[in-house]
Amino acid sequence: MVFRAVLFDFFGTLTCAVRRGPVHTYVAELLGCPPAVWMTLLDRTFYLRAAGRLGEPIDVLDKLARSRGAKPDRRSLYRAYAARLDAILADAPLREDAVDVLTALRRTGLRTAVVSDCWYELPMVMPRLPVARLLDATVYSVHVGRCKPDPLMYHTACERLRVEPAECLFVGDGGSRELTGAEAAGLTPVRLAAPDLAGHLTFGRDTWQGPQVATLSDLLPRLGIAGEAAQPVRRAYAQPHGPHRGRRLGAGAARG
Repeated sequence: MVFRAVLFDFFGTLTCAVRRGPVHTYVAELLGCPPAVWMTLLDRTFYLRAAGRLGEPIDVLDKLARSRGAKPDRRSLYRAYAARLDAILADAPLREDAVDVLTALRRTGLRTAVVSDCWYELPMVMPRLPVARLLDATVYSVHVGRCKPDPLMYHTACERLRVEPAECLFVGDGGSRELTGAEAAGLTPVRLAAPDLAGHLTFGRDTWQGPQVATLSDLLPRLGIAGEAAQPVRRAYAQPHGPHRGRRLGAGAARG
């Protein structure tokens, strides 16, 4: 199969497994909620928040805290809002090979995008990350108003990349039933089955069965990318696009 683009999930795919760190306890304390109660509330409202259905972030933090009897003041709310940005960076560091893999894809002319279920934090912190300049498009559920596996998430990325769904490989860990959704939307899914994903914080685990890789780097030989293009070159993300052409999924990859 010839591909012109590779779409990536973000959390647990371009990043290591997500594990909530101590910043979340600090946020809960700022808002006046017991940490365990606050974490449960976040889990229960994830898809509503990620689809932008609860309103502006500051108002949502206030509303959620007050639903549990807390009465945070505006200063505490803004401090909690900012702390959650730090939490995203701390809880989900980029995978060591993320920059190199994206660089290799761009060297061979493949277009790249992130398709992520997220609240307000990821769109704000993405520009700080070294992968930002290696992405041709970013699609965030909080902006689209839908979450994976809704086909609009994938098709929005395809439209921004100016490619057809059949020309796209989608790589994800399987949260939000994203692999099943990608296949139904006409893309070719590949599961990232990295060892660190045991215990990864995710929602809507996929039951999809199909091709998988253990690392992001394992994608490259399956796409026929080898030699100089596949060599690690740090900070290569500043270079311009290479010529645009498709890549063929190697014989080692099963069909989804």
